[in-house]
Amino acid sequence: MRGDNDQLASFWMPFTANRAYKANPRQLVSASGMYYRSSDGREILDGTAGLWCSNAGHCRPEIAEAIAKAASTLDFAPTFQLGHPLPFELAQRVAALMPDGLDRIFFTNSGSESVDSALKIALAIQRAKGQGTRTRLIGRERGYHGTGFGGITVGGLVNNRRVFSTLPGADHLRHTHDIGRNAFARGFPRHGAELADDLQRLVDLHGAETIAAVIVEPMAGSTGVLVPPVGYLQRLREICDRNGILLIFDEVITAFGRVGAPTASEAWGVTPDIITMAKGLTNAAVPMGAVAVKRELHDAVIDSVPGGIELFHGYTYSGHPLASAAGLATLDLYARDGLFDRANDLAAYWEDAAHGLKGRRHVIDIRTIGLVAGIELEPRPGAPTARAMELFHAAFDNGLLVRATGDIIALSPPLIVEKAQIDEMFGKLAELLETID
Repeated sequence: MRGDNDQLASFWMPFTANRAYKANPRQLVSASGMYYRSSDGREILDGTAGLWCSNAGHCRPEIAEAIAKAASTLDFAPTFQLGHPLPFELAQRVAALMPDGLDRIFFTNSGSESVDSALKIALAIQRAKGQGTRTRLIGRERGYHGTGFGGITVGGLVNNRRVFSTLPGADHLRHTHDIGRNAFARGFPRHGAELADDLQRLVDLHGAETIAAVIVEPMAGSTGVLVPPVGYLQRLREICDRNGILLIFDEVITAFGRVGAPTASEAWGVTPDIITMAKGLTNAAVPMGAVAVKRELHDAVIDSVPGGIELFHGYTYSGHPLASAAGLATLDLYARDGLFDRANDLAAYWEDAAHGLKGRRHVIDIRTIGLVAGIELEPRPGAPTARAMELFHAAFDNGLLVRATGDIIALSPPLIVEKAQIDEMFGKLAELLETID
């Protein structure tokens, strides 16, 4: 590392190769609409909505004005035994977007906090229902549920887990990644619904009376866009119902239009008991997350306590005024501009453009759903992940922001993307693939 006086040394960057970055920093200094601007003055087309989160595009004045108004009116107010109007209004608006019945909203500050909150809520629900032996939490291999201890426990990305202790009593379903049978699938892959039966196997192993909840991403994003096989989510729902297990969908990525509807749950016709959200909730302008819970499950917890605090859980910034204002302005934009429908309308064009990379050098699979694409590259012999990271850097240097995860390039643009910009994204990737060894 450089010396202590280096202007970059003090910031320990998250999920970053710090030494490599600080030796050759690439910085973003402003943004507008579909574009970032780099520190050397270049426009960078945003192919990832920042980090799956700026769904309405960047620096929307309506959101900035709402934040400024909140900051000058009520910069902070506690929500422990007190309240202020904005989170109550936002909770009603979010509840209206959820599947029927999921209309009790708990606010957090991030996706990681939403997941840990959902897991704790699930345990509280089971206890309130007289099912106190149900303490086991089930996740899935290759799942990403943030970086809290609960999230890494149910998560299935080995590098996020290997140097940290995890919570006891968890288990994992097998992942659904199957290039052998599903390569270059458009939308839901045909094969793999039977993998949901792994949950029944864990019920048979541990006993249903020990399992509180199972959590999955409807579409596994951070691991490289793993789209659920046809019938997979429906089968999970059936096994949960049969065995008294709560089903949690982690929709931190898929909520707020990414797959052409307010939630993947609605778009794909499977209603969980709990949904976690963040990212697109405020267009990432202010950090915020949320957990949506079925009303009857919320009521079970509330009614189980004769008086006083029902759930000993929360955050100083739950329902923060600035975040709530940003959330309300963001939902207004989504509705006014019809962005969820727009994502749906563009999905077929996006799919065709992405699958146009089939046959390009190094490409071994392409997966698409909604406005998401995963381009899987053959690993470089002896250097897994290096090829995708090299393409990530080359794309940035050529004016395009993508995401590299393992040997996969992921794309998830703002929902305001135009067809010409879609063509530009995949055209640049096609050109750059020819230059990468």
